[in-house]
Amino acid sequence: MKKNLILVIKGFIMGIANIIPGVSGGTLALILGIYERFISSISHFFKNLKENVQFLIPIALGMILAILTLSRVIDYSYHHFPIPTTLFFMGLVIGGLPLLFSKVKGTEEVKKASSYLIFLLTFALVLIMTCSDLIFGQGSAVSFQHMSVLDYTILFIVGVIASATMVIPGVSGSLVLMLLGYYYPVIRVIKEFTKFKNIFSNILILGVFGIGILVGIVLISKLIEFLFQKYEVKTYFGVLGFIIASIFAIPLSTFLAISVELNVVQIFIGILFLLLGIGISYKLGDDHE
Repeated sequence: MKKNLILVIKGFIMGIANIIPGVSGGTLALILGIYERFISSISHFFKNLKENVQFLIPIALGMILAILTLSRVIDYSYHHFPIPTTLFFMGLVIGGLPLLFSKVKGTEEVKKASSYLIFLLTFALVLIMTCSDLIFGQGSAVSFQHMSVLDYTILFIVGVIASATMVIPGVSGSLVLMLLGYYYPVIRVIKEFTKFKNIFSNILILGVFGIGILVGIVLISKLIEFLFQKYEVKTYFGVLGFIIASIFAIPLSTFLAISVELNVVQIFIGILFLLLGIGISYKLGDDHE
């Protein structure tokens, strides 16, 4: 019972992460100590069906609960209390770094320039994605009104792309959705669904999007599992690049998206939330599955 409750809490934190632009659910899965098991359970779902179901259901339940119950809360806190919210998620990432450094410490790859090149490439990729609005211009607006078969097909493909970035540590699925113009429309549909508005159309939209997410998660999980099996330490260097860059990407995405007023109270509360986030991820990440 305690084990399942911990998995629900970890899934809940992953779900929250996927709501916030700049934060990756994959990052938090990794720093919470469940990433490799999560990838393996999806990639070989039918091989150990009972064990995989017992592991994945609490996580999925936590993620769904977070998305359905906190979409409006997170959106409100993100816009009204941006500094504490941003620092809390930065804390969640920072608290998991000792676990990640332990994956590469003492290996031969630490001495190779190629490992640091991989780190720099993934680090730069996250920062470029975060600042893409400034570099490439804003993503196009999307409407879910009067959707055609082609619109639903595109929505499915967007779900596949978003899920891939949700699984890859350090790459924010919600940030990618924002760049594609689908973030706010999807959030609005979730809000309407929780208020029981336009039930049929919203179920159809979320259903197509959800199937795309499931397909994408399975495909990218197999790729990531292959990389961990063949190039484990180099893959961790790439992951470290993604994750360390995300520490900078989280506040950057906040400041680029909304107007932030600095004041002593928010900064003080933000520091407390930063420490809280560090403590939560360090403690949960230390509780390996």
